[in-house]
This record gives sequence, structure tokens and C-alpha cells, in this order.
Amino acid sequence: MSAETPKTYLEQAIEDGHAELIGEGSRERIRYIATDHSERWSDPEEKVRAEFWAELIYKYEYDPNRIKFEVNVPRRTPNDYADLVVYKDDEFKDPYFVFEVKRADISDAEFAQSIEQACGNRASLGAPFCGAIAGLTRRLLRFDKFPPGERDRNHLTDIPKRYGKPPEWRFYKNRPGQDLSAVPREELRSAIRKCHQTLWEGGRRSPIAAFGEFCKIVFVKYRDEKNPELEDNQPYAFQRREEESSDALAKRIFKLYKTEQELEPGVFTEPINVDPPVLAQVVEHLEAISLDRTELDTKGVAFEEFMGGFFKGDFGQYFTPRELIAFSVKILNPERKHLILDPACGSGGFLLYSLDHIRKIADHRFPKYKTDPDERERHKDDWHKFAEKNLFGIEINEELARVAKMNMIIHDDGHTNILGHDALDFLEKIKAIKPDLVPGKFDLILTNPPFGSVVKATEKDKGYLDQFDLRRYLNKATTGTEPDESAQGERDAKRGAKAVKARTSIKTEILFIERIWLYLKPGEGRAAIVLPDGILTNSSLQGVRDWMLSHFQILAVVSLPQFAFAYYDAGVKASIIFLRRLKDEEVVPDDQPIFMALAENIGYDATGRKTFNVTVESEIPEREKVERHSCDLFDYRVYFEWNTVNPKTPGWSERHREIIPDTGLVAQWREFQKDAAPFFV
Repeated sequence: MSAETPKTYLEQAIEDGHAELIGEGSRERIRYIATDHSERWSDPEEKVRAEFWAELIYKYEYDPNRIKFEVNVPRRTPNDYADLVVYKDDEFKDPYFVFEVKRADISDAEFAQSIEQACGNRASLGAPFCGAIAGLTRRLLRFDKFPPGERDRNHLTDIPKRYGKPPEWRFYKNRPGQDLSAVPREELRSAIRKCHQTLWEGGRRSPIAAFGEFCKIVFVKYRDEKNPELEDNQPYAFQRREEESSDALAKRIFKLYKTEQELEPGVFTEPINVDPPVLAQVVEHLEAISLDRTELDTKGVAFEEFMGGFFKGDFGQYFTPRELIAFSVKILNPERKHLILDPACGSGGFLLYSLDHIRKIADHRFPKYKTDPDERERHKDDWHKFAEKNLFGIEINEELARVAKMNMIIHDDGHTNILGHDALDFLEKIKAIKPDLVPGKFDLILTNPPFGSVVKATEKDKGYLDQFDLRRYLNKATTGTEPDESAQGERDAKRGAKAVKARTSIKTEILFIERIWLYLKPGEGRAAIVLPDGILTNSSLQGVRDWMLSHFQILAVVSLPQFAFAYYDAGVKASIIFLRRLKDEEVVPDDQPIFMALAENIGYDATGRKTFNVTVESEIPEREKVERHSCDLFDYRVYFEWNTVNPKTPGWSERHREIIPDTGLVAQWREFQKDAAPFFV
């Protein structure tokens, strides 16, 4: 056990002789020595109960000789037992606290049932307090001054220490033993899933509407933790107070949210639209977690995994597979000074990976940041200012813009630079809302613009399509809705001539090409764009290609397999195109080499199943493991820890991953940059 990894309560209890593990394999059992009670250790609930039992001893200071297991409940069914009962006396005649203990991942309905079971057992045993425990989610109730049927106003904030007075609050800033703590990835994943399930309300809301409400609540939670006016030993506001009704709690959360809205009016514009009992449950899932202290890698992996499944289906069009994002970022290699834009940012993936890239550079610049407080401050200041000042996103879907803002907040800011608006709208309108979004400003643009939809002049304000020079380089077949009347339009486009008739409808991906060019710095600005292969191959789009060649240097084209977006219900064959905006009057020589590559194994298949070639680099059984995951794009080094948080599914849990330098096509690109000879990978 390293000095950096404190013992769990249960490990301490075993070391101190309060419990022991006996037997091996499927026959292994845990024995609670004080009451001579043993249970099968492979039972998932037993692991939760054992850790909570140890917490009662070490955190709440109860004598293990007064804690009984599987207490038979009188006046109920013969086989009804209370999981844990704390007594006030050595003879077990004066029950004090009755607990039902469940797995961390149970549903809201199962948790509600466990509360009723705890209340019934408490009433039969005659104890003043009871509670249901399911991982970080806990509900405690007091009946010493409330009727047996009460379930709301009798909320108990925390378990009293040694039969003492119930505390008014559970969590206080920087108070030892009562502060918020960082959590492992599995616990965070479990909390996120439970929040979404609670807010979904069995289908009352759409998944994306539920996630939108979740974003608002997480915003309040995070800002409460970061509140500069909260002094040491003061209670956090994002928690339920002793004997506080769900209505009173909701009123306080709504007030906190409104205050934050007024401080930053552009972040979230709509109120929280959640009923008080539902909001109270979400607070219950989140109140014990410190989002601020939990490692960024842990938060990143947990939220990405959740959103990967969340965006499959109806919202797949807004989600770019993370392997493609990571590859694009590595190829463009952002620097601390770069201004970065994604004009179709969806949930913010390209921006977050750019931030992560800069943060890892800061890790190397400040190698002692984990141990030296001064260096830690410089380290955080370095990448935090980048997050706040250098990352910009535009997203037409307001709900998804909220998701992107929430994602940036969770990863320590940049959220104020996410604009919920149409990136193809009039530049004056965009600039009026966000003055930083001016043409010719950005060093890097990374984006996956929407494919296939058509912008029609009749559906937009007058002059909307007239902004775009590209509309005059298209022949009739460009929209996919009009036949190609003759080859004349193609011949005109090939020689750069402008067609006589301007288009009345154009595909969005074509308009995005020009908008990207407009926002890039002349001569320096580079872009990574996911584009359908039709842009590169259709004869009817030769005019678009000619326009691109006269405005950009094509740096690289990486062809993706047909299934690259199939898992997200988008089967369009696509490539990632890397471009540099030309200076005025600059011409690229015809023999300028272009990096051309075909990626076949991109780390996943059409079903979303991972296809990396895996090599184990090191392993300490049931402790930690390091693997190398290889695909055509690059190799990952993935760090795992043994999952003990969710006993239902023991096994390896990813802690974080990093791209190994100079591997895959990233390495080939680096070599190409040194010696730009034409070749195809």
C-alpha cells in the first residue's frame, strides 16, 4: 500500500482484527469477529455492506460489538431481516439505527423500495433512525420527532457520531473528515447514470432533454464547489440540510442557479425545469462528489463513455468518434499560443482534446506540479488560461451547446466561449453576439460539420446564401435535388469561371468549407475537417475542389473506412482533410506533395466494438495494469486499476490513456513533414 493510497475503512478493519477473509475462490467468506457473523464474499452486496460497516466504526465511531447483521424483524414476515442495526446497548435491546444496504448501481425504483423496507424494519424494531445505502447515494430519515409515514421533511443529513446530535449539514469546506472528496471513475460513472435515469423519469423527458437538465444542475454543483466567497468550515450549498423538505431544497438550488445565470447570462438561458422531489434525488446522487478535486482524466473518461452511448442513435450526427478527434489533434499539434475554433462543436470533443493536449504539454513543462504547490499553481494557470481564452465553439443546436458548455465546465472552463448559434449565419450577427469570432483570427479549426442537409435560400433570410462565394462554383447536381442539365457547368467550374446562375440551395458541408477558410489566419491557419468523400470524388463537385485548391494548400487526406460513423447511424464514407489557408495571391505548385493515407483499423468497428491490437506491458494482479492498444492511426498506452467500487462487475477499470508519440499514421506524418516526398500510406 503506497503512501499516496490511504487504506479503505474495510482494509483498516481487517488490519485491526475486526474482520477477516477466510477461504479461497468461490468459497471465500468474510467474518465479522465481534458478532461472529460470516457471509459469502463473492456476493456483490456484501462488499458494499462490509465497507459501510467499517465506515460506521472508523468514521462514525460506533463499537463493532454493538452492530448486528441480519437482524430478524418482529411482526413482519418470518424471513425478513434488517441488513445492519446499530444498538445503544450491549444486550441488543435498544435499536438506534436500522440500515438497508444495496449495490451502488440499483435503479431509483429499487432504491425507493429499499427505503420503504428500512422504514418498515425501523418501525417494527422501534429505532429512531433508519437509512438506505447504495454506494454514494444515501437517504437517512429520522422518526424521533416525525410520524411513521413521513418521508420528506424528516431528512437526516448524516449519521450522528457516537449517538450524538444529528449534524445540520454533511459537507463543509476544508473540514477534515467532512469535506467533499475525489471519486474513482466507476463511482462517477455510476452517479452520472443514476442522475440521467432520475431526470429521464421513465420516458417523461427525451434523453437529450434529460441531459440538458443534468447540465444545468452540474453547473450549479460545480460553481458551488468553486465559490470564492465560501470560507473554510462553512457548509456547501449543494446538499440537503437537516429536516429540509424537497421543496425548500429546490428553492435554494433554483436561487443558486439564477445567481450564476446573472453572473454569466450567456451560459444557460433557461430555468431548471425539474420537480422538487426529482431534483432532491439528483442532489442525493451528486452531493458527496467533488467534481473539482476528481482528476480530469477520470472526469473525461467517465463523461465521454456516458456520452458515447448517449449520442448513439437520434443524436449520432452530433458525435465524432474520439479516436478520430484524438488523431486530428495530434496531426495539427496545437500550441499554447494558438486560438482554436470548432464551428460545429456538438458536445465539444475537438475542443476538449485540444485542451487535454495542451494540459499534457504543461505536465512536462512543470514536472513537479503534483508535489510543489508553487509549480502546481503555475501548471494550472498555464493550461487554465488556454481553456478560458483560446478555445471557441459554435453549435446550432441549443441543447447540444449546453452539453458542450457543461463539458467545458467539468474540464475547468472555456464554457463562456461556446456560442449556441448557426455558424453559417451572417458574420455581423455572430460577431454581435460573440465579438471574438472575427474572420482571419484563428490558428486552428478542427470540426466535423453536418453532412447531407441542404440549405435553401427560401428558408433563410434574404442574402443568406449570397455571403458564400462557393455558391457560384457549383453545377446543377450539387444539391442532390436538381439534375445536371449539361457538362457546361462542370467545364466552367474546372477553369474557375463563375456559373451564370447563382445557386438557390447548397449542401451544408460545402458552405462550411468556405466559412472555415474565412475564420482561419491567412497563410498560417490550418484546419482538420471531416468531409464526405463525395466532395473529393464526385464529378459534379469539381468546382468545389477547384475553389479549395485556389484557397487552401491540401496538407493531408486520410481516408476512413465505410463504417467509421456507422455506429452513430451515419453510414457516409468520409475522409479527414488537413488544410492550410493560403495568403492572398499565394499559389501552391502543382507538384507539391500531399500526405495520402488509408486507415483501415481505426480502433473500432461498425458495431462500436474496439478493434485495437492489445499488448499487456505490465500487470500487478487485482491492483494495476498497463496495456498498449494499437491501430492504424496511433498507439494508446492505457492505465487500468482494479475496480472494487462496483462489486457487481469486478475487474479492470480504465484510469486514463495517452497517445504514444511517433506511432501509427501520426509517426508517418511526422516523417512526411521532415521529408515531404509523395507517397501513399
